Amino acid sequence: MKRIGFLVVLVICLMLSGSAFAQGDNSVYFVTYYANNVSGAPDATVRFINDGDNGYLCADFYVFDDSQELQACGACYVSVDGLLSEDVKTELTNNTVTGRVPSRGVIKVISDFFCGNQDSPDPYPGLRGFATHIERATPTSGAYATTETRVADSNLSSTEETLLGNLCYYSGLLGSGQGTIACTTEDSDF
Repeated sequence: MKRIGFLVVLVICLMLSGSAFAQGDNSVYFVTYYANNVSGAPDATVRFINDGDNGYLCADFYVFDDSQELQACGACYVSVDGLLSEDVKTELTNNTVTGRVPSRGVIKVISDFFCGNQDSPDPYPGLRGFATHIERATPTSGAYATTETRVADSNLSSTEETLLGNLCYYSGLLGSGQGTIACTTEDSDF
């Protein structure tokens, strides 16, 4: 009987402290990859939804090639309970700072309170993301398979936040209009 009483007290203490149950997801930084971003392959897609808990948000995109070089960046508006869908080939990598379309790389996204300040992000939770990945069915065939997964929640250090903002700022200066992402209107890709 003492064991049951102890367990009840323990559960109540954990519930009151907030440790027993999640109090919401405060993720603000996400990463995913893209591959087979080539002619003849289907287009991969990155989708973000706004859970509506914190009002209107933006998805700050930072697109890198497989040499860890920033190729494009930009901020896309996501309304409350909205769905943003960006194609990797036609919207995220079609206007790179180098002028070449990378075949594979990394996409980083910050959930931001303000739109248009991807050079100086203001991380704010509320976005949830998913990405499709294009994989070759076999090494010798021209067939491709598509899978979809959640984007990975990551830890955003102040150093990484500053670095991403600075890279985006300088790519805008050096690119003279290249290296920017043209966001689509929500739900228009479906």
